[in-house]
Amino acid sequence: MLSARSLFQEIVDNDDSFQLFCSIAASGETQGGWENARIAALVPDGMRHLAPKITRHGADEDKHGRIFHALLRKRGLPAVPVPPETDYTMLLERRGIGLAHEKLRREVALTDEDIVVYLAHSRVTEQRAADQMDMLVRYFGDHPEVGKAIHMISHDEDNHLAYCHEELLRLARSGHGRTIQRVLRESALAEISVYRDVSLAVMSHMGRLLHWPAPKAAALAAGIRAMYAYERFSGWHRMVNLRLPERLDALGGAPAAAGGFAYAPRERELRASPGA
Repeated sequence: MLSARSLFQEIVDNDDSFQLFCSIAASGETQGGWENARIAALVPDGMRHLAPKITRHGADEDKHGRIFHALLRKRGLPAVPVPPETDYTMLLERRGIGLAHEKLRREVALTDEDIVVYLAHSRVTEQRAADQMDMLVRYFGDHPEVGKAIHMISHDEDNHLAYCHEELLRLARSGHGRTIQRVLRESALAEISVYRDVSLAVMSHMGRLLHWPAPKAAALAAGIRAMYAYERFSGWHRMVNLRLPERLDALGGAPAAAGGFAYAPRERELRASPGA
């Protein structure tokens, strides 16, 4: 019987599929770290108070990239190139969601609206990340190889989501409410489409590496499309509501250490040229 637990177990147990999974995850986190570092450097004067939290957000994502590289090293596996059709971050950018890398590479201050766009986009993508990590903690939180990493990343993703809720509510009270709602809706509808396409691409690659029979691959693809249909009909609404989080000032202070996950040189190369 197909289930999230059995599927992830199969991916973790096979070196080739584990290598691709960790490489895709590390690349996405590293790109996110670069983006947040650039946004923090370009925050407009009127929002400089957000710079430390944006920096912390990026530092956490850099840390996650290191964790995935460390998991690879523990098996003696190098990172592999990420197939472009599985690059969630860059596919969202091509849909016009979030802040374009071209803008972030300039040495020109962002606008207040740019920061609203960044936070609204992050609120949507962090919801996806937090939901995925909650599922992995539930099924694999006690796994001897990946359990510790899953718990650490899940805690950070919950903090990131809380931060987005809190700051967007603050911005809504200061007059940005209509822009926030518009960007949240646009981001959510684009995200569920990109997530469907990336999920189909990832499962196609995994199926090839794990030699899945055609009926199994077809069933997984049908499940992904069914989830998209649900999200397109009504599920996307959970990605756009705002509520005061239980964790206030979730990104205040310094980021937590990576807990034994050493620095991976490959990550620096990726961060230097995101999307390359």
